[in-house]
Amino acid sequence: MSPSPRARRLSLAAVPVAAAALAAPLPGTAPASAAPAPAEASVADYAALGDSFTSGVGIPDQVDAECGRSDRNYPTLVSADLSPDAFTDLSCGGATTEHMTEPQGSNPPQFDALKESTDLVTLQVGGNDMGFADIVTRCAVLGVFDPNGQPCKDSFTSGDSDELQERIEETAPKIDGVLEGIAERSPDARVLLLGYPVIMPDDGSNCHGTVPIAAGDAPWLRDTQKSLNDMLAERAQAHGAEYVDTYTGSVGHDLCQPEDVRWMEPLDAVDAAPVHPNAAGHEAMAGAVLDTASTAPAGRV
Repeated sequence: MSPSPRARRLSLAAVPVAAAALAAPLPGTAPASAAPAPAEASVADYAALGDSFTSGVGIPDQVDAECGRSDRNYPTLVSADLSPDAFTDLSCGGATTEHMTEPQGSNPPQFDALKESTDLVTLQVGGNDMGFADIVTRCAVLGVFDPNGQPCKDSFTSGDSDELQERIEETAPKIDGVLEGIAERSPDARVLLLGYPVIMPDDGSNCHGTVPIAAGDAPWLRDTQKSLNDMLAERAQAHGAEYVDTYTGSVGHDLCQPEDVRWMEPLDAVDAAPVHPNAAGHEAMAGAVLDTASTAPAGRV
């Protein structure tokens, strides 16, 4: 996902963390053994792959202008918490699954970040394979002229087919290929595949004065995004990777919300590129990654 960098401001998002309570022993009884604390994630070599939802387009400070990579994107925040011995972030705005093995401008193939010793990989890709930027542009333009209808849905669902659902189905084997490529290059890595956080309101409403998405298109676009996330979750499970749900926790922080509430920027972006996560959104995604990383996956001890 790819628009040009804009904006400034870092707002911190609180990420809820569960705490365990210890019960005091009864008088005259031996103290009960305390439950073991959750194991700290120990990471030696962390590689971050992804598109502009990963790179942090428009969030200061931009450390790679061509890729729109920020030093406050969620991979950098995750690395700061886990303190791995090695950290490589090759995420880049506009990246598709092809850019895992092909260069993107001066950015090398993102798989160059992978080594045999890599033991943690985060991946967030697929939106650009569907044509995210073109979808947003088409829906916004059509919504200007028919604010109460569903002109964008109608343009993508002529006949008996839904072109965007077909694109999701066509993207699935590409995600398979990426996950297989990671496993080949970093066979011992724990792979966390992130979904995409909420963009439009989860209740299906719109904010036409902020982003000119028609009233009838808003719930359809929401459902399309959920379908994309469902596909990503299914592909992760099929390949022994772990899906990180960034959508559920971001509900209520969509681009229609006030500046101090939203984690996703509208077209007149203040804190990041338009229709992209801002700094608070990256804080939240980092929290979701760390919550997953702190839990031992099935089959591991």
